[in-house]
Parts: sequence; C-alpha cells; structure tokens
Amino acid sequence: MVTGDAAYIKKINRSLIIREIVKEGMISRADLSKVTDLTRATISAQVADLLEDGLIIETQLEHYTVGRKPIMLSLNGLAGYALGIDLDYGHISFTISNLLGHPVASSTIEMDTTDYLVIQTILSDQIQTYLSEYNDTRYGIVGIVIAIHGLVGKDETIHYVPRLHWSDVDLKGDLEKVIHVPIHIENNANLSAFAERVFVHHETDNLLCATLYSGIGLGMMMNNEFFRGHDGYAGEAGHMIVVPGGKPCNCGNKGCWEKYSSESSVFEYLSETRKIKPLRYEQIQKWLNEGDEEVCEIVEQFLYYLAIGLNNMINMYNPDVLVLDSELLRMYPNSLEKIREQLQSSISHYRQLSLSTIGRESSILGACGLAIKNFLDVPILNLSRTEESINNESAVNQF
Repeated sequence: MVTGDAAYIKKINRSLIIREIVKEGMISRADLSKVTDLTRATISAQVADLLEDGLIIETQLEHYTVGRKPIMLSLNGLAGYALGIDLDYGHISFTISNLLGHPVASSTIEMDTTDYLVIQTILSDQIQTYLSEYNDTRYGIVGIVIAIHGLVGKDETIHYVPRLHWSDVDLKGDLEKVIHVPIHIENNANLSAFAERVFVHHETDNLLCATLYSGIGLGMMMNNEFFRGHDGYAGEAGHMIVVPGGKPCNCGNKGCWEKYSSESSVFEYLSETRKIKPLRYEQIQKWLNEGDEEVCEIVEQFLYYLAIGLNNMINMYNPDVLVLDSELLRMYPNSLEKIREQLQSSISHYRQLSLSTIGRESSILGACGLAIKNFLDVPILNLSRTEESINNESAVNQF
C-alpha cells in the first residue's frame, strides 16, 4: 500500500487509473477497482475529477443483455493534440495526433540547408502555426517531441548530428524561449522503439528496435524505460566493429556494422556499380523479381552481416522482442527466416523477431506517443492503431 503525502498518493492513483483506462480502451468503474486494487470510493472520486477535467468520457453499452447496463470509461481522444516532429537531413516532417495517438494532420517541409539558426526558425514558425490552428480543444497541443537523427544527451542537449554537422546545440532551450508548450528532444531510434512498444507490442517491457535506413540506429526499451547509458548516447550500435580493418566509416573507425548492413550501404554500392542516381526501392525490387544474381548476393550479404550484429545485441541485452525496420527486408522473400537461421547460438535468448508494421513513420508516431505519455503522466501507454489511423499514415507516406 502506498503511503505518504496525500497529494502525492492522489497523483499516483490518478496515473494508475488513467493507465488502465488507456490500456483497456473501455472499462467500468467496478473493473477499475479490481485491476487497480483501489477502493470504489477512491475510483469514484478520481473518475469525477477526470470527467470534470475532460480527460475521460462515459459511454453506456447498448448491447448488454444481463442486468444493469454498465457505464464504460474511456480516454477522451478529442481533449487535445500531440505534435511529433522528425528532423532529418533535407526535410522536417510534422504529425499532429489526437490523445489516442491517431494522426489527424501531417506535413513535410523540404529544405536545402543545414544552418542551425535557419532550421530553428523554420521549426519555430511551423510550431506556432500549428499552435494557432489546433487550439479548438480544451487543452490544444499538449506537448511537442522532436526526433533527432543523432546523439541526444540526458539533458536533451543535442550533442552531435552527423548529416547536419551540428555539435552541442540546445534546440530545446532555444525553442522554449518563444514556444510556451512543453518541448522534448529525443533520439529517433529511441522513439521508433517507443512507438513499437506503445502501438504494437503491448505484451513486453523489454524491446529493441533496429532501424536500417541511412545507418543503423538502435532504440532500446528496458523495463518500459529508454536505456540511455551514462550520458544518454547508448544505442549507437551501427558503429560496432564487425569487420576489423574493414571499410572506413565517417566515425573514424573501420569495419563498422552500418557499413555492411544498413540500406544505405546496399544503395551506395548498387548506385555506383550500375551508374543509377538516384537509385530507388522500385528498381531494386525489379532486380529481385528478375532474379538478378548479383543483387540477390548483395542482399544475402546484407542479411549475413545483419545477423552478426543482431547476435551481439541479443547476447548483450537479452531482449524479449526485437523489431527490425527496413524496406529491403520487407521486399526480400523469407528475410526473417534467413536471419533466424543464423541466430542459433545456445546462449542467445529472445522471444520474438519481427519486421516493423509501422515502418518509416515509427519515429514521428513515437514522438506523438511520448508527448501524450508526458501529458497524461503515466509510466507507459498501450495505444492501438485503428484502420483509420493507418490509412492516415499511408496518406502521409504518399504526401
């Protein structure tokens, strides 16, 4: 039983109740009391406050054949919005979601600059536009999370972004001087892992998500928290050496994992050898469909080195679920089975290896999810991706 300051206990109980309501989607007061082990009086008082605050709504079940129709409680997704931002080289993507994590609007701004002050101004202007447009609910935009493709410290200072050539910049602090809504900065791979946990893999507390696009990013959720390391820079698995003395990497080492098993390594080789720039996924898919021996061999090598790195990750972190985010893996027949065949060590333990069903939108959806989590002040979220929300994401991809 939790003891201590009454206000603190009330806050803990509120968080517990909100978490269960979100987790179940719809739940009655009686069932809330059972799953939280809180008294009915406590449940009634907390629910009354949440209803008054507009955070939850009541729904009476229409098709309940026995006894009195229960009144069900659910999160009010229309009470506010979350703003997720993916800041990448060449473009910035924005997604507005409701409090259930369902996207309601998205846009992308293309840019041909890496200048920090210019990009900061673009962000500030666009955020303020969204704040003005989405103030039609009780809470408006409740939080903003920005995904960064680089090193982010525990204090949310951006230590290094390779493709933007940024070092030690305080984007959070600079934006908060003019934006009066909570802003958080997080590594994009961490947010991809968070999205996988929040929207798909509700049954695990320990998850790794490897994104394989421009490099290799590793997002790590351990006991439903980000595993950050001492300064916050943990997860740079792409710079683990898998071929001593191998290909030179921009980090200064030779033989880094991402030089052999990121999609960019495959694209760079094929683009150079086949004199096709820019090389697109459709062309690689065409070669694979035609049974091009060289392309198939290159992808097999991609899988071989991917398995080497994954074996190391599994042995180091013993994850429950390991999610891979890669278009090449989705294109290549039986890619997961081929990887599993190379993960047969008797000391390697994991429960599930899967391909991401969210894909490239994972970091920005994770950003929205983290903003919602922070606003609701809950330890973790279990949100669902409805058919409508997935269609919205598809529309974003086409955009």
